[in-house]
Amino acid sequence: MRETVNVGDKVKDTVTGLVGVAVVRSVWLNGCVRIGIQPQGVKDGKVPEMVSVDEPQLEVVKRKAVAHEPEYTPQPEKVDRRTGTGGHRPDAVPQSSARR
Repeated sequence: MRETVNVGDKVKDTVTGLVGVAVVRSVWLNGCVRIGIQPQGVKDGKVPEMVSVDEPQLEVVKRKAVAHEPEYTPQPEKVDRRTGTGGHRPDAVPQSSARR
């Protein structure tokens, strides 16, 4: 079994050779785990687009290559049962206030 890829790890796609930083980890309903890889660098003045890859075809090049500290973690006891979200972010600005 391959090791788990975490957000912030530098990874290499063993199929294409693409190297980049894992910026997204998603778990699909069918159990498939996909990792969003952001290639590093700039080509022709543009940042390359993120590529989504199945986790099993990745190898970790360097753990915690980019520091990752989530700014906000929802409180389980505050989850809105209707929407499944953790409620409002404490630092969020309402749209009506932002337009003034």
